[in-house]
Amino acid sequence: MKNLIIKGALLALLSTGIIGCSKDDNDNQPPAVAAEENPLQKYITDTGFSTTTNFVNSGDYEFGMRFKPTTNGTINKIFVKIPDAQTNVRVTIWDVTEGIIYRTEKIASVTAGVEASKTISPLALTKDKEYMITYNTNDWYKRNKADNSAATYPITAGNISVTGYGWKSGTAQAYPTNFENNYYAGDLSFAFQPSL
Repeated sequence: MKNLIIKGALLALLSTGIIGCSKDDNDNQPPAVAAEENPLQKYITDTGFSTTTNFVNSGDYEFGMRFKPTTNGTINKIFVKIPDAQTNVRVTIWDVTEGIIYRTEKIASVTAGVEASKTISPLALTKDKEYMITYNTNDWYKRNKADNSAATYPITAGNISVTGYGWKSGTAQAYPTNFENNYYAGDLSFAFQPSL
């Protein structure tokens, strides 16, 4: 009878977690990973850029958005959607402060009206540092408000703060020098994975 009482007491202590195995039960669990975020849709919604016009073969531009991550993390994938088919679409990620190219990638094939993506080797981003992602094309979607009024920056989209939109004419891989607040030309975006 005494053995049954002792066994019962031990089982009760084990089940309540007062005593347990010395091995951590979480050792077999994979490490936690933050979900990837794509800021584009929230950016478009929050700017009020609800009117869309397609431009096809309308002159070459290097254009895209400036942004700051609100936490450290990585870009793991890039996306582009344009209203015409293209090959080898060049995407550039810039260090705004230094005015230099941080990474260049090419998306091999884009079908008209279909979002294309490319998984890239993780590109580390630093909290509160400003970057810009651009692409070079002669096809894009122009998004603006119905009354063509300006958007107010920054736009917060998850852990990304979009600080502006800019462009530069031509096919050269050159940092944009013209910045607008009453429209966005794209669609170009990325998957950002915050650090835990």
